[in-house]
Amino acid sequence: MREDLAKKEKKDLTFSDKLAINCYDLASVLVSAIVTIMLLFTFLFRIVGVVGTSMVPTLNDGDWLAITAWDKKPSYGQVIIITQPNWFDEPIVKRIIATENQTVDINFNKGEVYVDGVLLDEPYINNLTLNQEDGVTFPLTVPEGHVFVMGDNRQGSTDSRSEKIGFINENYILGVVKLRPFNVSRDNGRFSFYAPSQWKIAQAKLTPAQTM
Repeated sequence: MREDLAKKEKKDLTFSDKLAINCYDLASVLVSAIVTIMLLFTFLFRIVGVVGTSMVPTLNDGDWLAITAWDKKPSYGQVIIITQPNWFDEPIVKRIIATENQTVDINFNKGEVYVDGVLLDEPYINNLTLNQEDGVTFPLTVPEGHVFVMGDNRQGSTDSRSEKIGFINENYILGVVKLRPFNVSRDNGRFSFYAPSQWKIAQAKLTPAQTM
C-alpha cells in the first residue's frame, strides 16, 4: 500500500492517503528504535531488578538497573551484580571494598573499615560497619581472583563479612551497575522514573581518611 501511495502525485493525495503515509513512517521509526534498543541492551547492557534494602541509600528495593560486563578488571567502589552460589541461593548486588591481595580490617566498635592499613572515607554508606558475623575473622587478605564486597546499608547487609557470602570469585561478577532509570514498587506495582540526574551509579573513589 505504501508503494501505491508513493506513485501518486502529491497534489492527488487525499487526507486519508497522507494519514496512512504518516502512520507508516511513524511505525517504521518505532520499529527501528525498538530494534536499536534491543541490540544495545543485548550486546552492551543487561537489565536486572533489586530485591531488598542492603544497598540503601544507593539503591532501593524495586529498582531496575542497567549493568555492563565491559569493565574488565574489578576495582574499588564498583557496584556489581554477583551470581556466585551463596546461602540465599540468589544473585546479590554489593559494592567492591577490596580486590585481590589487599588486606581488609574492620574496627567493629567504631564502625571503621581499613584497606591495606588505610581508613576508608565512605560517604556512600547508610550507617557504620558495626555488625560482625560468625565464621569470618579480621584482618584478612583477599585471595587472588577474588574481591571483598559489602552493602552500603552496613547494618542491613549480609556480605563478605559473613561466611554465608564470603569472598567473591571474579568469574561470578555478572556486571557493573551503570544506570538506575526506574523503580517498580513491590507493594502496589507503581512504576516511577528517577530524575535523569539520578540515573548514573558512579563508582566510588578511593579516598583514604587516615592511616592506621
